[in-house]
Parts: sequence; C-alpha cells; structure tokens
Amino acid sequence: MSIQQGFKAHRGTACPLDQANIDTDQIIPKQFLTGVTRTGYGKHLLHDWRYLDLHEQEPNPDFVLNQARYQNASILLTRENFGCGSSREHAPWALADYGFKVIIATSFADIFYGNCINNQLLPVALDSGVMDELFDCVTTNPETLITVDLPSQTVAVNDRQWPFTIADHHKDNLIKGLDAIGQTLEKAVAIEKFEQSQPQWL
Repeated sequence: MSIQQGFKAHRGTACPLDQANIDTDQIIPKQFLTGVTRTGYGKHLLHDWRYLDLHEQEPNPDFVLNQARYQNASILLTRENFGCGSSREHAPWALADYGFKVIIATSFADIFYGNCINNQLLPVALDSGVMDELFDCVTTNPETLITVDLPSQTVAVNDRQWPFTIADHHKDNLIKGLDAIGQTLEKAVAIEKFEQSQPQWL
C-alpha cells in the first residue's frame, strides 16, 4: 500500500534555484522519458542547465546544482509556478531520484503538486517574502539547516518558523506513504462489499 515509510519531518540543507516558471520539460526533458519506473531520472534532472554537452559529461560549473556547497542538499528552494507545463509524472520522479525530499516554492502548478504528493515528495508553498528570507539564509550560509514538519505544518530555520497549508487528504497520504494505488487499496473492504452487493447480471 505504501511506496515508502511515509513522511513526517525532514531536516536538511537547501539548494537555491532562484527562478520562476520552471516547467516540467526543463525539470526532465522529453528525450529522457524512456522508462516506466520511478528510478534513474536523477542524473538527467535539469539537464539543459546542468550540463554543457548533450551527453552529460561536462557539468556547467555556474549552475547552482553543480556547486560544491549545495551538493548534499535535500531541499529545493524555488519560485512561483514551479512544475508548470506538461503533466509528466517523471518530473517528481527525477527530483526525488536526485535526492530531494521537499520542494519549497512560492507556488506550484496544480498537476505537478498532485504528482509530488503521489510520490512522497513534499511540496510546500510559502509567500514571496518568506521565500526571500529563505533564499537569503541559504545563499549566505549554505550549511543552514531547514526543518520541515508535516504534522505541525511548519518550516523552521534557526529561531524563525512559518506555517504552511496542505489539504488534509494530501497530508494523510504523505504521512501514511500512500500513492494512488495505496489510497484505493485502503478501501478494499468497502469495494469488495459493494461488488458483492451488485446483482449477478452486473
């Protein structure tokens, strides 16, 4: 029923990707959509910005994901409308496979947001003023630790703390570690009871 053990809280460093309207084709370009499993996409994440060549042999030293100080980041900071564009589920697959556990942005595209929930990747939306503070903290000190607590719905840095909103069913699915199939299987007894109650001709 679950794809992981479930998400409760995460504490880690962050990578500041200070750009708005990053679409899913930028997150994982179409030429890499060759598999049906959730693994193997992290190496292609943000390919066009991350590499100077088509074969991914020459990392772009100016791109933030390639900078040594952000190499172990497990939280991605970005701006509004993250994940816009096509509905490909490979986008959260790539982010999760790379090692990100949480995406904090000003806003998310709706379908991308749902795909994140379905893949145990927590999307947190905070207003632009708070995002400015987080970007300042992380760029000033890349070792800054950010704590994201899902049960209490808070993001904390040093002595600062901000609340975030999330729908109850999304929160429940993340905590339980349920994907779309797991959510259906939770109602297996009710489904079986309904099926048994139907006339034979149905």
